[in-house]
Amino acid sequence: MHENTLAEVAEDDPPGVLRRPVSDGESRRANRRWWDADADDYQAEHGAFLGQADFVWCPEGLREADARLLGELADRRVLELGCGAASAARWLATEGARPVGLDLSAGMLRHAALGATTSGVRVPLVQADALALPFRAASFDIVCTAFGAIPFVADSAAALREVYRVLRPGGRWVFSVTHPMRWIFLDDPGEGGLVATHSYFDRRPYVEQDATGTPSYVEQHRTLGDRIREIVGAGFVLRDVVEPEWPAGHEQIWGQWSPLRGRLFPGTAIFVCDKPAGTPA
Repeated sequence: MHENTLAEVAEDDPPGVLRRPVSDGESRRANRRWWDADADDYQAEHGAFLGQADFVWCPEGLREADARLLGELADRRVLELGCGAASAARWLATEGARPVGLDLSAGMLRHAALGATTSGVRVPLVQADALALPFRAASFDIVCTAFGAIPFVADSAAALREVYRVLRPGGRWVFSVTHPMRWIFLDDPGEGGLVATHSYFDRRPYVEQDATGTPSYVEQHRTLGDRIREIVGAGFVLRDVVEPEWPAGHEQIWGQWSPLRGRLFPGTAIFVCDKPAGTPA
């Protein structure tokens, strides 16, 4: 959940911000460098909201302790994809699960290791790419991510196929992303963010780049239909799409998420999927 994510490019945006195609390699390199460099600032700003051992699905504050989207956790093998500082993986461990936290960024995994020391809850951590998960087929009962990996890979359909591969038959896959409709609006938590300015159907990624044109941050857009087609195409059954409402009394602003916008339209989409029980491992 990057502070500048989803900024629809406007006339007054700096020249290093634009919408343009990027390769998978450009996207991977940019985001690994970004999250390595931003890890300290990100954790300083959002660590308290995310908690030391808590599973927060989105800036609206929906917690897995309340939503129970993952189902039964006791003794379940769980992979947290794009785990960041791994607060969710640590919470899963306190619920009796056997979690593994995976992230591309060494900077974020450094904070995951620090969080283990601070909380006293340790989980295995793996540095790897979501497009090449270093696990055997059917290794996990559950795979999940809160805004990790999926928005940042150029080929999210391939990432879903990898998740399908490492899930056992009957396993569950749940992921949250920025709600696709948010890409219509400027990345403004105030009234400026209430005006539609960009085509929902422009699937070019949001790119921040340096003076040489090298991407420094990349985030991908998919429509709601795109996401569903990728889920079904990978072999999953879509069970639910959760659009968390902005809760009363929640006044915290997180980038483009705010009480003003949250009370009018959704900011997050959570996709709840199963791998059919009868499929081969």
